[in-house]
Amino acid sequence: MIVNNGRLKIAIQKSGRLTDASIDLLRKCGLDFEFQRHSLYSPCRNFKIDLLSLRDDDIPEYVQDGVADLGIVGENVTKERQAKVKHLTRLGYGQCKLIIGIPERSKITSIRHLQDKRIATTYPVSLKQFLRSKSVKAEIVELSGAVELAPTLDVADAICDIVSTGTTMRVNGLKPLTTILESQAALIVNGSSYADKEKRNLIDRLMIRISGCLQARGKRYLMMNAPMKSIERLKSILPSMKSPTIVPLAEKDMVALHTVVAEDDFWDLMENLKMNGASDIVVVPIETIIN
Repeated sequence: MIVNNGRLKIAIQKSGRLTDASIDLLRKCGLDFEFQRHSLYSPCRNFKIDLLSLRDDDIPEYVQDGVADLGIVGENVTKERQAKVKHLTRLGYGQCKLIIGIPERSKITSIRHLQDKRIATTYPVSLKQFLRSKSVKAEIVELSGAVELAPTLDVADAICDIVSTGTTMRVNGLKPLTTILESQAALIVNGSSYADKEKRNLIDRLMIRISGCLQARGKRYLMMNAPMKSIERLKSILPSMKSPTIVPLAEKDMVALHTVVAEDDFWDLMENLKMNGASDIVVVPIETIIN
């Protein structure tokens, strides 16, 4: 039984591809908790929030019904369940696509060729909406799993399923025909909880932390020394959220420059900086960025 104790409740997948990343995100937000996969509740010690470990398919409905105030779940699941919830933010992990796949040797080459064909899926609602938007009528074969085997077993002519890397499809002799939607983990909220003054205050505080963590993802703090005469040249090279911080050093005509850079750009940038007078370059990770 879910107890109404005045604390926020956030539902996350108890076991699956979003679980570890969701736990990591919440811990980076400074939440102190011990996640119990086989227990419904995992209370947070330093924030008025409890984690609920649920099946991902159940999360949208639990949030819709107010059993949980918040939920972290794939956008594909929320869409399929047609849950009446508010979408707060995408979280940048758990990326996948809902695609229609066909056998490698299939004569189907376009969406219109799906007319009167059999399509196996665990996403009947999303598939039905997509086919309706394309004015295509097909037989939807609902399966509970192993959708990729359907064409081989002559259960269907095509499939509609979630893919991350596409490896499972290729192993089973399938290729993508079209993408229905692109999905990732998202934070959803119950409308009544969001309208409640006390809960909204807690949600806004949590959102500041989450936004800070998301902004810091893939970023590094860059520090370097350089002669004064190189400042303008280095500033033109350096990317920055606003402008680099410049601090005079004890050594005459020398300064320290501090800025934030994308991790993917760092190595090429470092070479360019050294060639233009920078030295003693230090790079450190960033936990959060609050604007």
